[in-house]
Amino acid sequence: MLNVPSQSFPAPSSQQRVASGGRSKVPLKQGRSLMDWIRLTKSGKDLTGLKGRLFEVTEEELEKHNKKDDCWICIRGFVYNVSPYMEYHPGGEDELMRAAGSDGTDLFDQVHRWVNYESMLKECLVGKMAVKPAVPKGMLPKSQVTDTRAREGPISPSYDWFQTDSLITIIIYTKQKDMNLDSVIVDYQDDSFRAETIIKDYSYLIHMELFREIHEDFSVRVVANVGKIEIVLKKKEHTSWKCLGHALENHNSFTPRKDTGTEIVKPYTPVSHSLLFKLMEPVLPNDKYIYFLIKIYPAGLFTPELDHLQIGDFVSVSSPEGNFKISQFQELEDLFLLAAGTGFTPMVKILNYALTNIPSLRKVKLMFFNKTEDDIIWRSQLENLAFKDKRCDIEFVLSAPTSEWNGKQGHISPALLSEFLKRSLDKSKVLICICGPTPFTEQGIRLLHDLNFSKDEIHSFTA
Repeated sequence: MLNVPSQSFPAPSSQQRVASGGRSKVPLKQGRSLMDWIRLTKSGKDLTGLKGRLFEVTEEELEKHNKKDDCWICIRGFVYNVSPYMEYHPGGEDELMRAAGSDGTDLFDQVHRWVNYESMLKECLVGKMAVKPAVPKGMLPKSQVTDTRAREGPISPSYDWFQTDSLITIIIYTKQKDMNLDSVIVDYQDDSFRAETIIKDYSYLIHMELFREIHEDFSVRVVANVGKIEIVLKKKEHTSWKCLGHALENHNSFTPRKDTGTEIVKPYTPVSHSLLFKLMEPVLPNDKYIYFLIKIYPAGLFTPELDHLQIGDFVSVSSPEGNFKISQFQELEDLFLLAAGTGFTPMVKILNYALTNIPSLRKVKLMFFNKTEDDIIWRSQLENLAFKDKRCDIEFVLSAPTSEWNGKQGHISPALLSEFLKRSLDKSKVLICICGPTPFTEQGIRLLHDLNFSKDEIHSFTA
């Protein structure tokens, strides 16, 4: 929400006030502009120093972090490590230090309450302030308290939101590790937004009539090691929202799950029966059957149910959706495929089609990212395909290999891509397809643009 500043802005004692009554800024070092800060927050660098973990911060703990190189500040119940931001702050380091190790909400509101600090400092988030419990006269023994919590189930999640001109981001703090996308169901119909998160045998629900309309395509990202879920919505109108919306039935509730036959919808990509389609007859005819390649998550919400289906059971299948056009293959000479994990599935039919139906094709290369060797889907088929068709080249990249692994290691990076994406001719027509978890795809697209590939040369597959 934008608020018009009062006549007392900036605060009389602020570094931003000069004697004439106008506003001044502290000169910043070169490379410390707002855009430099935004680039730093998107670099993946650990700005909190906590390796992605979130904490409940006590007042005693907050007070300890009161130095320039170790400065935590609380704003509206959330604690941020602002040390990395010191040199980027237009009002200067001294202004930030006024709130070091304390609750700076009032000070923040006096100086620039309209600033979207949630977005500016989201990569600096340490956690929430701990709520002081009311201690009853007859306090339970520690062991008894622990047993009571165990019987009551997992700790209740919470959520927060922030906005930019074009996006709304909803963050759910599940307080559980090893969450995955299979445990999140997001739906938007008739202005009603619903996000259900399954945590063990409990359901956490966000259910709202949103303040304004959004587009129907939204993204969901899970930070598994801290149990944080980010839901990004696209505004139809680029205006500021005064609030997220109005609560509907059971909003912000955390209740035991009931087996009510909830409808679950997940997108999957049909694949061919095999990569070696010229050499193998399909077990079942392609014109009567659809093939899917689906990874089963034992702790997931959907795939275990799918795994237990028997012959004769029914699953509803929607009409196909997507925006990939065969015309993108016209006169194509070099095809590069970037896949991570189950993001390999759309590449199956692309490989089959490209090697069979594009006479101008000189080269097709797949770089396949996985965690371990055991995670590589259809490895033997890929290797056989590369052996039998000299236009095809396959590279495997592992992020957590064993000591016996002799191949490439790491995550998607400029070094890996610049070596991989070499045209067969200087001006050959190129198409790059990318698919994987949302962070992988977003990072990959940024790197491809940095390597001067145009939007027309890149196609990303997203759910």
